[in-house]
Amino acid sequence: MISMKRSYKKIHDYGIIGDLHTAAIIGVDGSIDWFCYPHFDSPSIFAAILDTKKGGHFRISTNAPSKQLYFPDTNVLITRFLDPNGVGEVMDFMPVDESEGEDGRHRIIRRVSAVLGSIEFEVSCHPAFNYGRSKHELKLTKTGVVFHNADLALALSSRIPLKEDGNGVYAKFTLKEGDGACFVLEAAHSLDESIDSIMEEKEAERAFRQTVAYWRRWLGQCSYKGRWREVVYRSALLLKLLTSQPTGAIIAAATTSIPEEIGGERNWDYRFTWIRDAAFTIYALMRIGFTGEAYKFMNWLEARIAEGVEGESLRPLFTIEGKKDVKEEFLDFEGYEKSTPVRIGNKASDQLQLDVYGALMDAVYLFNKHGTPISHDLWIHLRRILNWLCDNWHRPDSGIWEVRSGPQHFVYSKMMCWVALDRGIRLAQKRSFPVDLVRWRNVRDTIYEEVMEKGWSEKKQSFVQRYGSDALDASCLLMPLVFFVSPTDPKMLKTIDAIQRELASDNLVHRYSLEDSEDGLTGKEGTFSLCTFWLVEALTRAGRLEEARIIFEKMLSYASPLGIHAEEIGPGGEALGNFPQAFTHLALISAAFNLDRALGSGV
Repeated sequence: MISMKRSYKKIHDYGIIGDLHTAAIIGVDGSIDWFCYPHFDSPSIFAAILDTKKGGHFRISTNAPSKQLYFPDTNVLITRFLDPNGVGEVMDFMPVDESEGEDGRHRIIRRVSAVLGSIEFEVSCHPAFNYGRSKHELKLTKTGVVFHNADLALALSSRIPLKEDGNGVYAKFTLKEGDGACFVLEAAHSLDESIDSIMEEKEAERAFRQTVAYWRRWLGQCSYKGRWREVVYRSALLLKLLTSQPTGAIIAAATTSIPEEIGGERNWDYRFTWIRDAAFTIYALMRIGFTGEAYKFMNWLEARIAEGVEGESLRPLFTIEGKKDVKEEFLDFEGYEKSTPVRIGNKASDQLQLDVYGALMDAVYLFNKHGTPISHDLWIHLRRILNWLCDNWHRPDSGIWEVRSGPQHFVYSKMMCWVALDRGIRLAQKRSFPVDLVRWRNVRDTIYEEVMEKGWSEKKQSFVQRYGSDALDASCLLMPLVFFVSPTDPKMLKTIDAIQRELASDNLVHRYSLEDSEDGLTGKEGTFSLCTFWLVEALTRAGRLEEARIIFEKMLSYASPLGIHAEEIGPGGEALGNFPQAFTHLALISAAFNLDRALGSGV
């Protein structure tokens, strides 16, 4: 057996594939180190990204240096090995079943080939069901192997003979120039036969071409033709990968517990859908032509609104199916680079986060304006929600950053309460919906006056994070983006300067200062990529275009070689946090669109 060093790869050394039901995270060494089945938020089958010993992996590799690329304009991933004896490739993809149901074959297809010379490959498949908590058995078959326990059976099929290796299988094989092999992982039909037949080369080629055609046909809807078309395309493809085809919901990230600090405790499960992301999602998708995705996400959002109960606050996050139960638990995993705890679930779902009301109403307003006029029934639910907000906007909450230090009066939350009522008023007037406009206007104006008074620091000459504090917060960069203040208002310009002075290092922006802000957690964190894109937009709207452009261009250079952004950038320029992060790519699309428009047709 070829000796393979078991260590944690850099986050930027991963790519992602998926079929709109789930996704696989694949390292530059050809190892699938994260895969949940059958859904994004299902228990993991492979989780070596969180524990190299117990997490499980599916690796097809050599000892040679390697690099990755995407087949142009698709989510088909190619890992290339550059061996002294030749060049080998592993092409990974998951065919997309275009029906919207749960039925269908959800397969990972791994095509291995020798491009030049003669290449020796090693395949090692060691699943670890249920986050490594459930034991499984395996049975070698005529066509490969079946891994199974009481709840699930997965089959790995190939013409390459597989040998039992502990709780997994192993094989070593050599391919000569022009030769190929194929491995298929999918749900098993039975314990006696992995699938009805081995996938022949013609069938593999057909599946590949159909997958390529699907992604290119989908991307063909994109209306963005600006300066940064390549990065916007990749961002759009990634956002589609993080979309649940049956529900239309978009998860925040494909992973859980990738740390914000190596060795730290800031590790969260992002495999859920946040109401907060709603406005950004609707805005970004509709701006670049993906009205179908915006429509489906709006349907999901409308269902969550309709499920609300009189007198209860809106939950900030849900599962992709719309369930509220996302109880937070700890896994007995070592954690990425020994960063613990490793969490599944997210107890932020129980927090009061008032800013989500603004995000929700902004999304509905935008969809009504640029998409389809909303229904009477939806308006009745929205009216109930906004009446509740009129009674509760003054309460402290946990804010956009979901702090665990207890509720506070966050400026961003109060501003977004203003957004919620402002959009509600506009919508009611536009559609002549019945509502107590006098009350809503009075509350809206009261919030505005309070934020302008209590949210401004004379000492810092900036809007701040919370009332009674001089701490700065990058979320204030969104003030002109939601039309709370003019982008050229002197106070806004001073806020931009203050944030650049205190929270930014060149183009990298911290969300807030850990020294000035008590968030209930220990340790440090990296700079937030989405905050940099917010800065780009704020500068763009302020007319500081050259400054915005250089910051945007520099930020793009922190993407992975595949053009993927994680949540944060660490002290050494490394990627940190869950990966890839939808919010970051949504902010990238918005920044690219608005900056390109502001720059005009000149270069």
